[in-house]
Amino acid sequence: MNENRTILKTRNLEIGYAGKRRRPVFSNINLVAGEAEIIALVGQNGIGKSTLLRSLTRLQKSLSGDIFIYNKNLEEYGRLELAKTIGFVSTEIVHISNLTIFDLVGLGRFPHTNWLGRMRENDIRSVRNAINLVGLKHLAYNNINEVSDGERQRAMIARTLAQDTSLMILDEPTAFLDLPSKYEIIHILTELSRTKERTIIFSTHDLNIAMQEADMIWLMLPDRIMSGSPEDLVLDNSFSNIFANSKLHFDSDTGDFRMKRRPAENIYLYGKGKSLYWTQRALERLGYNLTDNRNSETAIRLEEEAGKRTWILQKKEKILKLKSIYELSLHLKK
Repeated sequence: MNENRTILKTRNLEIGYAGKRRRPVFSNINLVAGEAEIIALVGQNGIGKSTLLRSLTRLQKSLSGDIFIYNKNLEEYGRLELAKTIGFVSTEIVHISNLTIFDLVGLGRFPHTNWLGRMRENDIRSVRNAINLVGLKHLAYNNINEVSDGERQRAMIARTLAQDTSLMILDEPTAFLDLPSKYEIIHILTELSRTKERTIIFSTHDLNIAMQEADMIWLMLPDRIMSGSPEDLVLDNSFSNIFANSKLHFDSDTGDFRMKRRPAENIYLYGKGKSLYWTQRALERLGYNLTDNRNSETAIRLEEEAGKRTWILQKKEKILKLKSIYELSLHLKK
């Protein structure tokens, strides 16, 4: 990556806790983030994701090594200059009485206001624009304690937007959210990266979201951090390392994470279209091994006519016509 495209870079970084007993969490971290990239930080619980993000924002002092923002050492930034450069959204849920969304987002303007903290017309405009960008215009004057978790998380992102930084770092922005809210939040971040040219780094446990939306993944393994596009990490089998000692298996052909199961028996499946794909998924979930052997003891044929689907199960000499994958699953379990 060209230096003029680099926003953040670490060199031999060691993170952890420095007190009476120095406790390193992760060492030899060498990472690069470029302009307008969205980067997902992925790793197991307790591996050090939050510690790394807090170190990158100087909320937690690193043990050794260097962090550069725009080729300037992080330690050389003044407090106000840093606040104009990096915005941070914590995983903690905000509960403040009598604070509206507008007021919360307005707090993001603190690096740009005068010493009294009084907002001028351009500050108010920035706050309104940030609220509009995250889709909270209709809730701008609602109390922050009276909105959903997803709306509260949007407000926190809007606060960082109002801060007007080129680098946004978010620790588990989709934690505690339902599935639609998770994708809405990530969609907002992706749009900000593409339309506002923000570099966004976020940690997540949701590998599907990371693989679908991130330009780059920082994959924290016990002994190193792998970095690359989601597709690069699939091709070099990096994801398999996460689950080496677990019951999960990463299928590099489909990009799916599945439970490791011992195949129960062989099944010959034939048909076409969407029904074939989802029947195959169901059979794999149940632990069956799909075979090309037409003489298999168990066979399933899919038929579809006038929008009606039928699953014809043949096991030994017995033939059953079933109306759904659920019915098929019940009979196979017997």
